[in-house]
Amino acid sequence: MKLLRGMGVLCLAGLGLTSTGCLKAMLLKGQIKGTRDGSAAVNTLHDWEIARGVATAGIGQLEGFHKLAPDNTDALFMLTRGWAGLSFGFTEDDYEEAYEKGDDVMAEYHLLRARAGYARAKHYGVELLGHHAEGFDAARRNQDTISKWLKENFTDKEQAEDLLWIGYAWIGHVSASKDVPEIVGELYVGVEMVKRSAELDDTLVYGTAYTILGAYHARTAMAELDESKAYFEKALALNGGKYLATKLNYAQRYYCAKGDKVAYEKTLNEVLAAGDELPEARLPNVIAKRRARRYLGNKVWQEECGFKL
Repeated sequence: MKLLRGMGVLCLAGLGLTSTGCLKAMLLKGQIKGTRDGSAAVNTLHDWEIARGVATAGIGQLEGFHKLAPDNTDALFMLTRGWAGLSFGFTEDDYEEAYEKGDDVMAEYHLLRARAGYARAKHYGVELLGHHAEGFDAARRNQDTISKWLKENFTDKEQAEDLLWIGYAWIGHVSASKDVPEIVGELYVGVEMVKRSAELDDTLVYGTAYTILGAYHARTAMAELDESKAYFEKALALNGGKYLATKLNYAQRYYCAKGDKVAYEKTLNEVLAAGDELPEARLPNVIAKRRARRYLGNKVWQEECGFKL
């Protein structure tokens, strides 16, 4: 009620606003908040094709919300999460289909689409950061400065979700831009955001911060595999293996980097065999199963693991 009373004072004080205009602003704010509260329903969808249509249409509505209410943090959050999720769940899928078919032209096209989607998510994420604290551009100059800035300005558990999705978008942009040194060189920014998110609330999205960090530590030939395994095990301890993205990444990142084909295949088959044990995360699990089937069914995805095929 205090918030509503404050809004009323602003309406009366804003000489440039008509009462109708202020009412519209209040209604828009409520609509955006309601959209965020109801957005979790999309994750219960069982059909990947339907979910793709819903996500594509939904992102247009979110862009409209931002146009009408550019400072609304719920809209900024949903745009960050929405563009990152759309890029991973659907655009990257288009890329993988083209890549495994050997269609270099379409693979490059879809890779650039994914890169642009993550870049847009990052853009809105940086805007959202500005509503929490000033000084991000200066803080991002190296790993120590960004870590210090995050610890000084993000101290509330409620801030963890913003950091998780901004970090996710940042890392996704790097993953889709491996041939762009200036983008790859700022990977640490996204990693530090995810780390700070986990420090504030590691339970978000079934331990997804730990899954991201597990994948990060298995990313190169000089991988820190002990750290990678520890993070994946933390995620599994939180979600009980029911959130299948953890096992998918455990196989495709850790076991691939380790060169353990038996564990790789076993873990991906566990993903495929899993039942509908987490209805509230049905769509992410459908996506994980779709990827697991692809990674098991085409040797092109196992070549980088060094497996004998």
